[in-house]
Amino acid sequence: QVQLVESGGGSAQSGGSLRLSCTASGYTYSSYSRAWFRQAPGKEREGVAVIDGDGYTRYVDSVKGRFTISRDNAKNTLYLQMNSLKPEDTAVYYCAMRSCLYDSCNLYYFSAMKYHYWGQGTQVAVAS
Repeated sequence: QVQLVESGGGSAQSGGSLRLSCTASGYTYSSYSRAWFRQAPGKEREGVAVIDGDGYTRYVDSVKGRFTISRDNAKNTLYLQMNSLKPEDTAVYYCAMRSCLYDSCNLYYFSAMKYHYWGQGTQVAVAS
């Protein structure tokens, strides 16, 4: 069974930094994408960053230049380095994974419905 566990959330001041981690286990995918989503109170879940099996990355416009998604395949770990944090970044952040073997991960890459494996979420709070 695929399991994803996030860590690294917490509080930061505006302009500060945090790094989120997500460890994955129980999967044998040869082609996959991993992503970070976030959900603020009263808002829908939105895609933040995604990295595919070839290392290609995509970001939502609001975090471009500030956030960096990366992975360490040897450790089965996904990271989200968040710099220049803003109060608007406050949300619960979720790690997610999808298989790309039978679906095109070039399509709907920020659609939560396409990701069938999720972590429990980690809270990020950015104060002004």
